[in-house]
Amino acid sequence: MKKVYFLQTCDTCRRILKEVNLDGFEKQEIKTSPVTVAQLEEMHKLSKSYEALFNKRAKLYREMDLKSQNLTEKDYRQYILDEYTFLKRPVFMVDDAIFIGNSKKVVEALKVKIG
Repeated sequence: MKKVYFLQTCDTCRRILKEVNLDGFEKQEIKTSPVTVAQLEEMHKLSKSYEALFNKRAKLYREMDLKSQNLTEKDYRQYILDEYTFLKRPVFMVDDAIFIGNSKKVVEALKVKIG
């Protein structure tokens, strides 16, 4: 399985999508087609953590002052389901591997995986 979750309005996502060979990838734009519970569970199965999937750079994270709260895995899961901006992006799923976010290290590992 090859799938990518991304945000069309995100310059970083667009740049990474151009850098990577997307042949055979199913693409899902998370604003127009929000992540379902089943899809989030599938990501969690590979990442083993909702916090790893959570975008702490989101404007809403600061606006809601979530940093000062003691969030649980259950909280992270619910926030991601409630608001697309809380999913760290892009998220690439390649076979049994998951690549979360846009750090250089993650993108390089992704490129190695897909060749």
